[in-house]
Amino acid sequence: MSVARACAYAYLGLLAGVNRAGADPGRPDFPPRPPLLGWSSWTSLRLKIDQPTIEAEAAVLAAKLRAHGFRYINLDDGWFRGWDDHGRLQADRTKFPDGMAALGTHLHQLGLKFGVYLTPGLAKGAWSANGLVAGTAIHVRDIADPSQAGNTKGDAYRIDYAKPGATAYVQSYADLLASWGVDYLKLDFVGPGGGRVKADNREDVKAWSAALQRTGRPIWLELSNKLSLAHAPIWKTYANGWRIEGDVEAYGKDGKLTLWSKVAQRFADAPPWAGHAASGAWNDLDSLEIGNGDRDGLTLDERRTVITLWSIECSPLILGSDLRHLDDQDLALLLNQEVLDVDQRGRVATPVGPPGQQQVWRADNADGSSTLALFNLDLAPATMTVSASDLGQPGAFSLRDLWSHEDLGRFTAGYTVVLRAHACQLLRVTGR
Repeated sequence: MSVARACAYAYLGLLAGVNRAGADPGRPDFPPRPPLLGWSSWTSLRLKIDQPTIEAEAAVLAAKLRAHGFRYINLDDGWFRGWDDHGRLQADRTKFPDGMAALGTHLHQLGLKFGVYLTPGLAKGAWSANGLVAGTAIHVRDIADPSQAGNTKGDAYRIDYAKPGATAYVQSYADLLASWGVDYLKLDFVGPGGGRVKADNREDVKAWSAALQRTGRPIWLELSNKLSLAHAPIWKTYANGWRIEGDVEAYGKDGKLTLWSKVAQRFADAPPWAGHAASGAWNDLDSLEIGNGDRDGLTLDERRTVITLWSIECSPLILGSDLRHLDDQDLALLLNQEVLDVDQRGRVATPVGPPGQQQVWRADNADGSSTLALFNLDLAPATMTVSASDLGQPGAFSLRDLWSHEDLGRFTAGYTVVLRAHACQLLRVTGR
């Protein structure tokens, strides 16, 4: 560490007025960024990750998906073991013998981005070790409030940002990640929201957001899981993405990645959040469990429906499948550029009409067209009819099926289609 950096940390940590609890460290000036596309290790690998495995997954992403925008390789839980002398998680050198910086360099050489996973608060293990906040004479135990949970997992103490050294601790962590070449940080078990215990991490989110910005590196900040809708303005202000529901994974049921009941729940979850999405800050429907064929846990129609919902909601598209075993049919679904364009356009759809087994969702686009998604959530085929007003176009209109890449023709009244169980249709509607 340079003398200048050490002095900066000491200054940040020792001045009592640097970042009092409740103070606003400044909203990040997020640039216009579409929802990110990539892959996460959690669903298919869980804690069984290591350097060769991650490099193998990255090689597939680079070769088969990068050209369509999939660039992020995100390490979830399982990459770390123990803490350094400053209370920060360190890489498990048995799993990652070359360390995180070397892995980041390797991913960047493939044209990819590098993501890691942390939880907020001061981990109880770090509290017990009681090292020094980097660049200061302050022990990490001195920045914590052991009477309150530091996250909704319950494995950390709350960081008290009124205490000297608290801001410096988070900044040192952010600087460490930046030195590794990290491009994405997932903060898990953030509250208020879901999780195992009650915790309020709003001040942590503000502190992390400001610290990442100060690194000078554009690091995407993602929050998990099932964040509180009541605090959506906070998440929107300080993060790039936030989970709106609990985990989508099936967790061991017949070895499937997910279940229809898990993904179908998002049809009710998404609408209340729709108005909070903005460029550079997106509602996250959780990982996209597509890529491993039958192991996905979904029929082919259901897979298409899931991708459609995620795309019209402009959710980050983070694959949870094992890329080393990509299914050809799934790959064709994932690489449909017209569908990916809907996600990347950033125009969030909302339902037209009341909820039910047959649903119509629409987003109005900047060029005057509309994107329309028709969903049959029933267990049997259904006939669906939409009116001209549902389509968002006055008078005659033209339809294009984005999944089949077919122009369906010009219509002067409504439009009718028969959809199989759990099937969908994704349309572009124009008045020309």
